[in-house]
Amino acid sequence: MDTLVIGIGNRYRGDDGAGPKVVDALRAAAMPSVETRLEPGEGAGLMEAWHGVERVFLVDAVVAGKRPGTVYRIDAHRERVPQDFFKYSTHAFSLAEAVEMARVLGELPPVLVIYGIEGGDFSAGDGLSTAVESAVDDVTRRIAEDITGQTGGGDA
Repeated sequence: MDTLVIGIGNRYRGDDGAGPKVVDALRAAAMPSVETRLEPGEGAGLMEAWHGVERVFLVDAVVAGKRPGTVYRIDAHRERVPQDFFKYSTHAFSLAEAVEMARVLGELPPVLVIYGIEGGDFSAGDGLSTAVESAVDDVTRRIAEDITGQTGGGDA
């Protein structure tokens, strides 16, 4: 497989459903040579999912103290993933730790880009806040552009 997009999160925890919503939108676009997956965010499972894939895009809701809907783009080969982005995670070995472990082991995919969407409401319930829903549309477009090479995909 050439390209994998992984949506991380729980659809039933408000804005935590941002990653799965991006995956839903990309699946609807039916992009050739692109596989999509949903993952809960456990680090070992993420490492297994991206093993052997050339280009990987991860999408997750984050908590970094900015306004809900803020989009972050992290190229894992250029910068470290801030561990405090995922402070709401219930996993002891999260996305940030998985990326750093893969880096140490020389197991990062050739392209590994993480899109974080600042969440605001992680309470139980289906549905995203308006700001996060808008950010999902933006991230979906940006990933499609990254995949097709239409833009440089600069940082937010």
